[in-house]
Amino acid sequence: QVQLVESGGGLVQAGGSLRLSCAASGSIFSISAMGWYRQAPEKQRELVARINNGGNTGYSDSVKGRFTISRDNAKNTVYLQMGSLKPEDTAVYYCFADAWNYSGRMLKVWGQGTQVTVSS
Repeated sequence: QVQLVESGGGLVQAGGSLRLSCAASGSIFSISAMGWYRQAPEKQRELVARINNGGNTGYSDSVKGRFTISRDNAKNTVYLQMGSLKPEDTAVYYCFADAWNYSGRMLKVWGQGTQVTVSS
């Protein structure tokens, strides 16, 4: 079993910064992609950023230039540095990982979600 534990959400004023962390633990052989989705009230979940185990990254257009994703493969941890935050960034942020277990199965694992609220 693989678990993801997120931290770092909170309340921040517009223009401010926050850093989210997500650590994977459990029966992990390897992790390919990790990243973040977010879901605002009454909106669909959207992909914010992802990073593969080679360090290649991708971002949604709405956060490009403001958010930076990174990972520490030795710690199975992914980070999301969020800057120039806007009220429209307010959402629950969910970490995900595409993790291979020792049985050769790939699992899509989700974190519990962390609230980010940006006040105007």
